[in-house]
This record gives sequence, structure tokens and C-alpha cells, in this order.
Amino acid sequence: MKKFIETIKNIYKIEELRKRIGYTLLLVLVYRLGSFILLPGLDPEVLKASMGDTQDGLLGLLNMFSGGAFGNASIFALGVMPYISASIVVQLLGMFVPSFRKMQMEGESGRRKMNQITRYLTILILAIQGPAYVTGMIPAAARTVAWSSFTFNLVSTIILMAGSIFVMWLGERITDRGIGNGISLIIMIGIVARLPYALFAEAVQKFTGNGVGGAMFFIVEMIVWVFVIIAAIALVQAVRKVPVQYAKRVIGNKQYGGVRQYIPLKINAAGVMPIIFAQALMMFPMLLGRYEATRGVAAAFSSYTSIWYNLVFGLLVIVFTYFYTAVTVNPTMMAEDMKRNGGFIPGVKPGKKTADYLDSIMSRVTLPGSIFLAIIACLPAVANLIGINNQFASFFGGTSLLILVGVVLDTLQQIESYLLMRHYDGLMKTGRLTGRSGM
Repeated sequence: MKKFIETIKNIYKIEELRKRIGYTLLLVLVYRLGSFILLPGLDPEVLKASMGDTQDGLLGLLNMFSGGAFGNASIFALGVMPYISASIVVQLLGMFVPSFRKMQMEGESGRRKMNQITRYLTILILAIQGPAYVTGMIPAAARTVAWSSFTFNLVSTIILMAGSIFVMWLGERITDRGIGNGISLIIMIGIVARLPYALFAEAVQKFTGNGVGGAMFFIVEMIVWVFVIIAAIALVQAVRKVPVQYAKRVIGNKQYGGVRQYIPLKINAAGVMPIIFAQALMMFPMLLGRYEATRGVAAAFSSYTSIWYNLVFGLLVIVFTYFYTAVTVNPTMMAEDMKRNGGFIPGVKPGKKTADYLDSIMSRVTLPGSIFLAIIACLPAVANLIGINNQFASFFGGTSLLILVGVVLDTLQQIESYLLMRHYDGLMKTGRLTGRSGM
């Protein structure tokens, strides 16, 4: 406790860090307040009764990422998901389209161009998702204004687009002038907002005797939850270090290179994206319930706690982990950059041999990482089966836990770098936070 108080004092002493944290908290507060502002012309009671189906499946995932704004028909209902979708599309284009690949290699100017393209694509996605949300999620009975359907849909769509763009702007401002990655922090805040209520509901259920196991079972839950969080941290932090030797160069009176460094290849380079993709695909079997011949298949996948659902879900997570890792990690580009800077892996020829070597290592380390990720993705279903309520069970794994762990580690890493730059002790007595590179 004394170490913690001392760290807080050190953070407060650094003026820039203090201002950045305060600025971040202010913008997060603005985002949370906006999440409770409904679209104009809606009856909140009717809306609440009709939005009960947004707690499960892909709709539940969207509602979680928006901190409940999606299910409340808030002005921030679409949140940052259109921006994330646009970012994924641009990232994929960077792997397959030569002009986008060239922009990726142009440094800061290329990054600005791709960010601008991402913003334009976000507006295009919003123009599609906005009307779909208004017509598909908001019932006519919840409308209290005497507007025509076209007028209501148009006004609501414009407000939703403006709200989502404003949230995107908040995220960028946090990244530039605050602490941590702004978009990731906004998603994390939306998830954390649900945690106190879910934990309180689980505690009340167990201590009042309405749940399975009683108070002792609740204590065991907390212990298991801590170990699951530790396992998730290990998954996010784990890397395979590949040694790289840089050739010695003498320029003038100075010597460059001649040192050994390491390339940290992450065991889970795909982050939470495989789980998101897999959850989106698991919605399709439910559509088969409309047909008589395939209702049995739809019934087998109707519950996220069923064996068939989790078996297919886990396999999809493993497949998408390999796919997304192959898209985001480019061994050929890494080998070219290494060769250009005079680096080489001891015992491996530069060029194609190095690329093949890095590719083989990524293939080997991705297998245990993908299996571990699939287990974490299926843990909420296991937690629900043993008597934990749906809301708290979602924090035992899946996207909720991985995003929380990843964003917190990334933010703490930035705070620690400020402390170490000012010659203060870091956040830990031993070791250093390695953080992560992205979502």
C-alpha cells in the first residue's frame, strides 16, 4: 500500500502526466454522459421493453462495446464500431492492394493518408448502419413525435452519424493529448461500466440463497476469476524472442550496430479479432430456423452454452487466429526491413530464408496461442453452466476480459514510461510492463 501511495504521488508530481490523465478522464466522462442521451422523439419505457433481445449474440457484443448505448438507442448507439470496421478494411487493403501497401511504407505521411481514408470509409459505413439501426432496432410504438417515418429515420440517422463521429473524435483526442489508445479506452470504459452491476447482481444472488452454491461458491468464483485474469495477462504478454544481430558500421568517429537485439513475436498477435469474427459467424446458423429441414441444426446452435456451439465456436477462433495473424504479421516485410538496416538472424541467411524462418516460428507459436484463445473464448459458457449469471459470466473470458486486460496493460505501460523518464520508480518493483502494440 505504501508503494502504491508513493506511485500516485510521483504521478501527481509530473505535470504533463497529470494533465494527460485529467484530460482523459474528462473526455471519458463526456462519452459516458452522452451514452445516456436518447435519440429525440422516443419513449424510454417502450424502448426498454422492446430492446430486451440485444443482450445476446452479435447484438449483445455491439451493446457491450458501446457501454449499453446500443440497447438504449442513445445518440452514441453506433459508438466506435464503424471506425473499427473501417480500420480493419483499410488494414486488409494494406496487405493485398499495392497502392495501400506503398502508403504503409511511407512513414508518417502514409499513416496520415490511411487515417484520412479510414475516416471517409467510416462515414460510408455509418451511412449504411445508421438507417439499418433506426429501421431494424427502434419500434414504431416507441416514437412519440408526429413525424413521418422518412423524416424520423433521416433525422435519427444524421444524429447517429454525428454521435459516432464525435466519439471517434474523442478517441483521437485521447490518443493525442491524453493517456493510452483513445479508441481502445472508449471500448474498455463501455465494458467496465457493466462490471459493477454484474458483480453486485451475482453477489446478491449468491448471498441471498437464490443462486447455486451460496456465499462460499461466490468466494470460489472470485478466486477462479483472479486466476483467469492472470492467464489472460499471460496470453496478452507472451512473446517469442527471436535474436537479431546488427552488423557493425563505423561512420566518422562513431560506431553503429554490432549489438544483438530481439524481435518479439507475440503468441497472440491477433488480439480479440478472432473472437469477434467467430461470434459474428455464429449468428448465421440461427437463420436456419426459418426452414423446416434445418431447424434441428438451428436448435443445436441456439444456445451459447451448448456443446456444438462451443465446439464450432472454438474451431472458428483457432482458424481466424491463423488468418488474422497471417494478415497482420508479414514475415517478408520484416525480413526486408531487417536486411535494409544491416540486421540478420544468427545462422539464417538474409532475405527469403529469414522470411521463411520467421514464418515457421509464427506458425508454431500461433498454435498454442490460438488454442488458449479458444479456451478463453468458451469460458463464459462454462461459467454460465456452473451457475454464474449471464452478465458476470461474460467477464470470465471472451472479448470482455481480453480487451480489459490488453487496454489496462497498454495504459499502464505508458504511465510507467513517463515515470521512468523522470527517474521515478515504475509501477512494479521488479520487471517491466511490456504492454501490447494494439487491439
